[in-house]
Amino acid sequence: MKKYFLITSFCTAIFLISACSHTPADSEVDDDKTAAANKALTLQKIMQDLGTNMQTISDGISREDWALVEKNARQVADHPRPSMDEKKRIMAYMGDKMATFKGYDIKTHNAARELSTHAAQKNGDDIITAFAALQKTCLACHENFRQDFQQHFRAQP
Repeated sequence: MKKYFLITSFCTAIFLISACSHTPADSEVDDDKTAAANKALTLQKIMQDLGTNMQTISDGISREDWALVEKNARQVADHPRPSMDEKKRIMAYMGDKMATFKGYDIKTHNAARELSTHAAQKNGDDIITAFAALQKTCLACHENFRQDFQQHFRAQP
């Protein structure tokens, strides 16, 4: 999740810079900056929350606070989504890799749901196994897409 957070944070900054790089009338610039900042903050906030959720899950596991693990795993599974505009930018970039990218997303959400279910059952061994599976889905996506994703959006004006 940390790598995904970094990817998203970086892309958010690039989108914000890109949105503010043209020179229309002053009032339009202010409106564009506000709109871009709001979009950036939404996406950045989603990723910050996911990172916090993953850290809280780890803490909950170490303290055997299964209710905390269950709650935060559900929040990972059901986190807010980026705006449609942000999704369109990602889909345009991903092209034919979008199905693979979406596959990792689905696996991540499913793994988080499974973790939440095991936490509700208070079975420590299954919880640890499910958390490892969740971390693996995040890592697999990061390893397959992070570097290219960062390079692409870093190169955008």
